[in-house]
Amino acid sequence: MNSTSPSFGKSVFELLSSMRFAISLLSILAVASIIGTVLKQAEPYNNYIIQFGPFWFEAYEKLGLYDVYHAAWFLVILTFLVVSTTVCIYRNAPNFAREMKSFREHVSEQSLNAFKHKHEAVTTQAPEALAASVQRYLEGQGYKVKNLPREEGVLLAAKAGSWNRLGYFLAHSAIVMICIGGLIDGNLVFKVQQLLGYKKIETRDIPQSQVPAISRLSPSNPSFRGSVQIPEGSSADVVFLNVADGYLVQDLPFTVALKQFRIEHYTTGQPKNFESDLEIFDRSGKKIRDATIAVNHPLIQDGIAIYQASFADGGTRLSLRGWNLFAPAASPFPIDGTVHQNATLTSEAGDYTLEFTDFRPFNIENMGGDAAETGSTMSVLGGSPISDKKHLRNVGPSFQYKLRDSRGQAHEFSNYMLPLELDGRWYMMSGVRDAPNEAFRYMRMPLDADGNIETFMRLRGALLNPAWRQEIAANFAHQALPQNASDPQIESKLTNSAAQVLALFAKGGFQTLGQFIEEKVPTAEREKAAGTYLRILELSAYEALRIANRQAHLPEPKPDDATGWLVRDTLNSVSDMFVYGAPIYLQLMHYDEVKASGLQLTRSPGKNVVYLGSFLLTLGVFFMLFVRERRVWLRIKPGHALLAMSSAKHTIDFEKEFTQHAQALDTLAK
Repeated sequence: MNSTSPSFGKSVFELLSSMRFAISLLSILAVASIIGTVLKQAEPYNNYIIQFGPFWFEAYEKLGLYDVYHAAWFLVILTFLVVSTTVCIYRNAPNFAREMKSFREHVSEQSLNAFKHKHEAVTTQAPEALAASVQRYLEGQGYKVKNLPREEGVLLAAKAGSWNRLGYFLAHSAIVMICIGGLIDGNLVFKVQQLLGYKKIETRDIPQSQVPAISRLSPSNPSFRGSVQIPEGSSADVVFLNVADGYLVQDLPFTVALKQFRIEHYTTGQPKNFESDLEIFDRSGKKIRDATIAVNHPLIQDGIAIYQASFADGGTRLSLRGWNLFAPAASPFPIDGTVHQNATLTSEAGDYTLEFTDFRPFNIENMGGDAAETGSTMSVLGGSPISDKKHLRNVGPSFQYKLRDSRGQAHEFSNYMLPLELDGRWYMMSGVRDAPNEAFRYMRMPLDADGNIETFMRLRGALLNPAWRQEIAANFAHQALPQNASDPQIESKLTNSAAQVLALFAKGGFQTLGQFIEEKVPTAEREKAAGTYLRILELSAYEALRIANRQAHLPEPKPDDATGWLVRDTLNSVSDMFVYGAPIYLQLMHYDEVKASGLQLTRSPGKNVVYLGSFLLTLGVFFMLFVRERRVWLRIKPGHALLAMSSAKHTIDFEKEFTQHAQALDTLAK
């Protein structure tokens, strides 16, 4: 055992001080840093599941790629690199120091003759006199010279650029400092506490005030990077740290209050610049300072940097009109909501929870043609294009919400406040999607000539009202037959056919009507039957609009193209309602916007160590690249002088300098 232990220890020492080992660790860290740069770090796990899917999400999660710089294996490699480079410095620094001081005066004449760069000269001067002349010359060229008496003459040993070796020492020391800075700013403290059971990641969606102490970090935590959103007029004394599949609450030594958030936009509506007016208070509530922060202009308070990172809605208050899409009545009901809060909705289809998630005062949309061609996500339910003109346009405010039923299932909606002009006609747009990774599918509800949605709602209610169905069908049949060819039997059949078509359409839209044709009509006659049924439906819808206007004490609709398009668009929208996923449509009427500022707060004492290491690395690289070590030896005997020169790098400048020294020797030796 005693004989093998020193051998093992020596092997470990040799491995840690090996340049290959250090380079291997650096290569792994470089690859990990690339991954950490390309893959957005410390996002909620749901975002990664949506992006990569369940299989790759789990694979990447096990590799720790979602928080590379705080992953255990990354910190272990950093630690080994610090140890390896430190051992390498410990092992080689004495040799570097000796080499920098050494003149290598023990070189033999035989060795000098073996040099590639050597020059011989004949001299009539005494060795001591020639040595003194050459010494003055070399010292004038920036060399340090040592004059050494030798048997039968003199040896001059000269050196310049010995500080080149300092570059290697500085570069290695810089790597150690940068890695130590990374370890200081890593979450080693939390990982140790988590390993010992003192800290635990919180995964529940609960108010921060209810987060237990085991999931909170004290204000004395040496390093952290967290974020928080503060609405205007509100404050925060904590930040949230995304960790794995949950979060930690970091308590701050002060309170940050947002007085006002300002944002500038380009003419396209895209954000240009944003900044926040902040107030800082101590834990007792005493005001410390006022400050304004903007992107790339942070505030430093108690060693914590406060960055302007993002912006969001801070709880905009919404005034809405709710339309019951499947009720015969065409009267709306008022709804008030606040973004990030919920409301309860009671309807004949059951109770629902309205979860208001976001409000956007600007929406820049590509109003181009087909989504596949232009990249636009906007489409009508069923995938039809919304426009043939390709250009970006600000389409005004929108709000997003989820409608969740009693079983917990939800659809997400995005409704525009202002109408959109598509194909020369105006519509109210409402988007729906079943999952966050899907694109919104938009249902468009046509507006009348006065820009109102009420006409669409009246016609929709009439088409779905079974009490009016027979009257609508009878009016259609009466109008369809010429006045001079009226036949009660034929009119009765037309009335029954129209009533049947209206009933099928009210049950499930065009899909139900198509299924009926497939089941009841022979294949050879289906195309003709479909055309006939659609014609009956369109003319019956016009009669429904006449009855609806009469019931509302409004003038009859004009029999023109505009009314025809309104009827056809209404039929398309009513059919889409059956796959819309909600029994109501929410129309935004007014809003009181409240902005929120997204702040990122960091405490990173290791960054100064990293900055110093980066400076030393730059200095070391400068020494290695621009400081050239050169050594010159001159062996002088009576009547003969031998000049030899060496350098770690044989550059063009070195060749020129050697030629210069050789010519100088010839001149001085005469």
